[in-house]
Amino acid sequence: MRLYLLALPPTDSVTEGFLPAALRLGFEVTVLTDRAEPHRRAYAGLPGAPEVVEVDPRDFREVISFVSRQHVPAAIFSNSDHLQTQTALAAQYFGLPGKDWKATFRAKNKAQLRRHLAGTGLDTVRSVEVAPGNDPGELAGLELPFPAIVKPREGVASEDVALAGDLEQLLTAARGIRERRPDAGLVVEEYLEGQLYTLETLGDGTTRHVLGGFRTEVVLPTFIEKSLEFVPQHPRPVMDQLLAQLDAVGVGLGACHTEFVVQPDGRARIIEVNYRAIGDRLDLLLPRLLGIPYFELVLRAHLGESLPADLGIQTGLLTHSFYLCADRAGVLTAAPAASDLVIDGVEVSYRPLRAVGEHHPLYGTNRDYLGVVEAMGPELEELRRVTADFVAAHEWTISE
Repeated sequence: MRLYLLALPPTDSVTEGFLPAALRLGFEVTVLTDRAEPHRRAYAGLPGAPEVVEVDPRDFREVISFVSRQHVPAAIFSNSDHLQTQTALAAQYFGLPGKDWKATFRAKNKAQLRRHLAGTGLDTVRSVEVAPGNDPGELAGLELPFPAIVKPREGVASEDVALAGDLEQLLTAARGIRERRPDAGLVVEEYLEGQLYTLETLGDGTTRHVLGGFRTEVVLPTFIEKSLEFVPQHPRPVMDQLLAQLDAVGVGLGACHTEFVVQPDGRARIIEVNYRAIGDRLDLLLPRLLGIPYFELVLRAHLGESLPADLGIQTGLLTHSFYLCADRAGVLTAAPAASDLVIDGVEVSYRPLRAVGEHHPLYGTNRDYLGVVEAMGPELEELRRVTADFVAAHEWTISE
């Protein structure tokens, strides 16, 4: 039983989550990527390490051509933000279960997402698009909402997302993004105020399970996520609004990670739909947190299996994840090693996200993360306290 997994850089989600799950399900795995060597290094020594082949995963035609010459696929899968549409088209070509490519396109293309939701009448966010190659100066002639957000149309995480209070700030930010990404389309939209949350769902194309979500704190104006705390259940009126919008987008199969805000009047407004599992190691918490074989269930859905009507989700545990972030460019010269501890009855894990000795610029994005402290237990205030104590007891040093 052969699984073809499309990937760009190696990720913890794949290395520690999906690959071990695939092995437990009896898959033989072939990873298709544009840079094979980093994957081979990442998987060296893993039980049942996958075959890694250099194929451009961004081109669905190349993927189809390669797979056609190889083992008959049982499933074609990706957890990459950038490869969902290519994966959906390849799966459709071989008659395999897969996501609707129109839904993956709507989710990835932020301008199309706004247009589609506005067309359904479910939510209208004031926004404009600057096409690839167009001068951001064209924004000066438009009626724009301020404060406004400018970001790459097909961006990910906090990469090149900027908050602008006026036209001058907006044009400066947009031109900066254009210099760094000359071929990127841009989206400018109204800033949606409110508490930021996530919604995590898992579906088999017919049944969709809501797994809960995370309350998210970000650092403005960069929107770097500073901490996330598990929320077992969002209020029913909020859920009704979100699920209606996800239905309109076409989200149904596999994992989906949706970011949204709840405004003071109770209105739930989607920031973006990421049609894959949540990242930054939060997906790796879900099996212990919920008591379910999360990664296996995602892969089973891509085999065309029906999910159980009741996943058997356990309740009673919460999490607090705190991200240590660089505040300047330089070499990381001191940082704690990875550890798993129990402190005052709280399970605490620390994972480095940057190696000691590495030099990095200051990105102003999630790439500035140095490490993450993850605490799990029944009492949120205790999780926050233990996390703060762990951070205070250790040192992260950057030398310029």
